[in-house]
This record gives sequence, C-alpha cells and structure tokens, in this order.
Amino acid sequence: MSRVGRILACLSLLPVLMLAGCGGGDAPGQPSRSSGEIERPKDTSAVPVMVAKVERTTMPVELQAIGTGQAFQTVSVESQVAGIVKEVHYQQGQFVQKGDLLITLDKDPFLAALAQAEAALARDKAQLQLSQVELKRNDELFKEGIISQGEHDQSQATFTAAQATVRADEAAIQTAKIQLSYCSIYAPISGVTGAQLVSPGATVKANDAPVLVVINQVSPIYVNFSVPQQYLEPIKSFMARSRLPVKATPPGATEPENGLLTFINNTVDPTTGTIQLMGQFPNTDHRLWPGQFSNMVLNLGAQQDVLVIPSQAVQAGQQGDFVFVVKQDMTVDVRQVKVGHTINNKSEVLEGLSAGETVVTDGQVRLVPGTKVYFAKEL
Repeated sequence: MSRVGRILACLSLLPVLMLAGCGGGDAPGQPSRSSGEIERPKDTSAVPVMVAKVERTTMPVELQAIGTGQAFQTVSVESQVAGIVKEVHYQQGQFVQKGDLLITLDKDPFLAALAQAEAALARDKAQLQLSQVELKRNDELFKEGIISQGEHDQSQATFTAAQATVRADEAAIQTAKIQLSYCSIYAPISGVTGAQLVSPGATVKANDAPVLVVINQVSPIYVNFSVPQQYLEPIKSFMARSRLPVKATPPGATEPENGLLTFINNTVDPTTGTIQLMGQFPNTDHRLWPGQFSNMVLNLGAQQDVLVIPSQAVQAGQQGDFVFVVKQDMTVDVRQVKVGHTINNKSEVLEGLSAGETVVTDGQVRLVPGTKVYFAKEL
C-alpha cells in the first residue's frame, strides 16, 4: 500500500476508536460512583433525610428529677463554759477529722478553780481524820460510862458529816477538771468547717451565742429530690425487696455519683402532687455539696418489649408530639404520637407507630406531608 493509502486508512478508523472510548464508564462530567455510595434519585425535588426504624427493645425505667444536696450531719459547735478564746486551730472551709482540736479557751481561771477545790479537799480530809480519832476515843469512854449517850452521838454525827464533806470536795474537783477540759474544744464529727465565727480574744458564754463554728459532714451525703406521686407504689414495692440505685450528676460533671435510695417521706405534698425521696451517696471525692443542685436518675428496673425511636425524631406541634413517617413510595406523612420515657436519647412510643416503620430523624425542617425524600444515610 502506498504511503497515501495508509494515511487514508488510519483516518477512516479514527471515528470508530473515539466511539469505542466513549462507550465505557460514566458520561463526560459525571464522577464515577464508588461501591456503597448512596445514589441521588433522578427527581431533583427530593429532600435528603436521615431515618431510623421503629423497633422493640428492653428499656430501663428511670425517673429523672432535680435534687438538692444535704449534709449527712450538721453540728453547731458551742462552748460548754464561759471564757475567752485564746487560740483558733482551724482554717475556715477546712476539712477536719473527728477529735481534731478546733479552739482553745483561756485555762487560767479553771486551773485556779481546780486548785481551790483540791485545797478544800485536803483541809476536809484532815478534819475527817480528826473526827475519826475523836469518835474512836468516845466509843471507849462511852463503854466505860464516862460520857453520856448524847456526847457519843454527837461525835458520831461529826464523823459522818466530815465524810460527806470529803465526798463533796472530791465531786467539786471532778467538776473543776471537767470545766477545765471544756477549754479545749474538739471536732465532734468529721466534715468541712464553715466560716470562722470567733477570733482570739472573743468572750463566749456557756451554750449560748455566738456559735463557734458549724461543721457539715459531706462524706457520705444525702441528696433530696421529688417524683410524681403515681410512682409511689412501684418505689415502695422495690424498696420492700432491696435498695433502689440512684445516680446524681452535679453541674459540670460527666460521670454520675452512684448511691442508694434510703428514705421515702411519709406524706405526699398536696400542693405539687409529689413525694419526697432521699438518696445516700459515699461522696468520697466531695463532688456533691450541701445545697448544690444535681440531676437525679432513679432506676426502677427494666420494661420489656417497648417500642422506641430516636428522641430527635419527635417534633413538637400545636396538637402535640408528631413524627414524619417515610412511606413505601418515598414520601413522608405526619403521624401524631404519644411519647413516654426518654432515656439515653431513646424515646418510648406509647401510641401512633408500629414496629418496622421508618421515621425521619434529621432534615424535618424542609418536610411537609407528601414531600419526596431520599435517604442521605443508609439504614
């Protein structure tokens, strides 16, 4: 073949090669789809949504409330004797242990009173010894008929009175020692001290103002909360068998404190229709505090075969809660629902849905009844 013929043959094959190259793969300008990628429908008016199935499962029964911390014990420390504060041994807000020295009063007046009582005892013991000798001598004289019955009785009475005086002196010494011991004031419980209410030099009275310091025991600690009265019977039934677990999450915390329900109040509050409960928590790290609010969760066991949907599927409307249900033709419909408990972003469905139905969990803002949708994420 001549050179010109070969060129003409190549030119005749060029359109065929171009057609063969365009026949495989995607059309120009269309990206290739990787395996498993969601294909957008041809209807460009369809709205992308995220969905979930209505399913039956076991759901824990939990009551949620707001609780308030309460000290396990609160003690207002007062002086047992009148005196002058000599030294304060604690810092306000300090954690103290039972038996720690808190405050010392001036001991000098009480030491003097103790010395005076001891001196009186020594004097009266000498008097007792003398009356005992006289009684012994008068006993011999009375037997010999030298003294009368009256004189003998008088010596006996003097000896008995001296014995009573010595016993009174011993009691006075014991009282003086007790008064002296009250000059050192110790923590009656372990806990955290409040504000420092007295300073060195202040005068205090016995069992009277001012209070020296207030101590709150915070480990363990109580948390009070209230629940609707319709849960009273289930709670009482559970408490008859065992202690109910309760959780308290203070503000800013990610992990709750675990405790046990220890108290059910003996009356329902008629103004609110609630019953007051109390949980006890070890609180070893002092995350809970008296007067502090906490989110409470009371576990009442588990409920079997419950219809649940993600909480974000539930929308609030003028006629109540509703969800968007995806039908088989990929359009949505509005369904009124009745929702029960919500736990861990799962809501119990009491009415309005059946197991296996598909509800919209994200993208509801662009939906109205009859809107065409496609799934932005596979089920």
